[in-house]
Amino acid sequence: MLGLLLLAGCGVLPAEPGAVPTDLVPSDAPVPTPTSSGNLSPDGFDSAQRMAVRIRNVGCDSLSTGSGFAIDETTLITNRHVVADSADLQLSTYDGRDVAVTASATAALADLAVVRTADPLPSAPGLAEADPGPGDEVTVVGYPQGGALTVTTGQVIGATTDPLNENLGQVLVTNAEVEPGSSGSAVLDASGRVVGVVYAKNATGQSFVVPVSTLRQLLADEASFTPTTSCG
Repeated sequence: MLGLLLLAGCGVLPAEPGAVPTDLVPSDAPVPTPTSSGNLSPDGFDSAQRMAVRIRNVGCDSLSTGSGFAIDETTLITNRHVVADSADLQLSTYDGRDVAVTASATAALADLAVVRTADPLPSAPGLAEADPGPGDEVTVVGYPQGGALTVTTGQVIGATTDPLNENLGQVLVTNAEVEPGSSGSAVLDASGRVVGVVYAKNATGQSFVVPVSTLRQLLADEASFTPTTSCG
């Protein structure tokens, strides 16, 4: 059985047939690694780190954390399960600034959500034109365990049918290390462009990524997203 772990709120998916039996196991949080993309701000953060946002979901009977990333000055992308069942969404930027939320909406097709902000976000990366292929190097930027801003690297292993939304089709599988709280993190290529969005991991340490082609498809159709309502 292949166990998958949603990376916000630690929700576990129903079991799915797989190659080998595994159980979900805890692993150490990724260790921040130096970035090499340049474009440093005066405080020493590069553009990839400045666009990452920590998300705290205060629910009616739960509390969870996740990650997100800006795509323009007042819009960020995260996962549907990061914003689900929320009474209050609390955002903070790489430099500790709190950002007010004005609205959020979730996609039915994929584990994606759009969040609108009242205040400007520090930086927004570009979206890649195409999905990465097997062997391509990727970088994940987010807030594992709801803690420090962390950068991890890895490679695309391949693609598989999305175990959460089979009607979506293919999602990417990488060996970039992620943890609960990493849900919604941007996956970047060597040029710093977004090639996907992290949403889950399995017990062997593989991370699952909604590809940028799916993100682009949904963003092009406003009807793909449904406004969320407070659980309260």
